[in-house]
Amino acid sequence: MGRTVTTKYDVSEHLRTPQEMAAYLEMCIEESKGDAAFIAKALGDIAKAKGMSQVARDAGLSRESLYKALSGERSPGFDTILKVIGALGITLHAEATRSTKLTAHKK
Repeated sequence: MGRTVTTKYDVSEHLRTPQEMAAYLEMCIEESKGDAAFIAKALGDIAKAKGMSQVARDAGLSRESLYKALSGERSPGFDTILKVIGALGITLHAEATRSTKLTAHKK
């Protein structure tokens, strides 16, 4: 019987369009359960798909610091996340998760 050869799956090889990248990030945010490092890793996958050097330049970061920030081993600062998202050409949107009644505060 022949030997089965396996290779590590790299999602960045399958993120080809801005729409695929945005959909992947949205799915990762939904699945993250608040884990900022998980979201940072997803941004790292997208950055790798676009070209880490170019994303680092566009974000105003060194390539090394970008790799560290998006490794998934730590949670980068929100300012770094915003720079990377901007460099990737992705925007964030806010949406209410439930209906809440706003009340005016009286003085």
